[in-house]
Amino acid sequence: MTAWSPEAPCRSGTCLTPRGPTVAAPLRALRLVAFSLVVLAGAVLSLPARLLGTAERARLASGWSRLALWTLGVRIAARAGFAFLAGSAAGLRALPVSGVASLIVSNHVSWLDPLVMMAVAPCRVLAGREVRDRPLVGELAVGAGALLIDGRGPYTLPEAVAGVARALGEGDPVAAFPEGARWCGREMGVFRRAVFQAALDAGAPVRPVAMRYLGPGGVPAAEAAHVGDDSLGASVLRVAGLRGLTVEVTLLPPVQARDRRALAWAAESSIASVVIAPTVHGARVAA
Repeated sequence: MTAWSPEAPCRSGTCLTPRGPTVAAPLRALRLVAFSLVVLAGAVLSLPARLLGTAERARLASGWSRLALWTLGVRIAARAGFAFLAGSAAGLRALPVSGVASLIVSNHVSWLDPLVMMAVAPCRVLAGREVRDRPLVGELAVGAGALLIDGRGPYTLPEAVAGVARALGEGDPVAAFPEGARWCGREMGVFRRAVFQAALDAGAPVRPVAMRYLGPGGVPAAEAAHVGDDSLGASVLRVAGLRGLTVEVTLLPPVQARDRRALAWAAESSIASVVIAPTVHGARVAA
């Protein structure tokens, strides 16, 4: 674990319990087949999609994401929220929603998160450049107009920050997960600051978004998380078998601050006010 490659303490054996209600085996199989077909169709469509502009690709990816989530039985419930921040941060103030492209930041729980983000608001998702080399996933990311950056160390940061700032300046909303690692949803990691510098450089508002995965009756669905030693295949199988899985997406007021440290703190604290449960891992929450 390094500052550039953070690792969450979440592990499948401790964080993906208790088990919630599941669907019958035939329905899970049907979901998996439908999801596989949508993924394959998306990979094929990603080739001609590269000829479109970024805004058109984002809208296409948004529709594809909604369809992919539907095949898995995942429902999205979006709502507006109001954050209550403890303490203070230099220059912190809430901003009204504007027509300027926003940097959208969220907590990171599952491989479903980028799909949910694109389904809720057409945007370019920020991801590591290594995503391009993954079978199918790479084709889908490029076709969707994902912003692929090299974040392997401090020497790559200026180029990465400039790329995000350029996209925001061109009017493309960018979605990022500043924790840099997936957490189980009971707690959060500290938000890394680099991506917030891009928002400052572009003069773009930062829009915090809180995501919670819930089962029937609003009970947290721990099984939707994809953390630690959990494989992607195992997570897809598990998600396809869940009954009544809902992603609660809370759109919080935009925030602004004078520097990236205060801006990261404001966004992190705003999201934490919605998603944090009593301490499980004993990890630091707010920077």
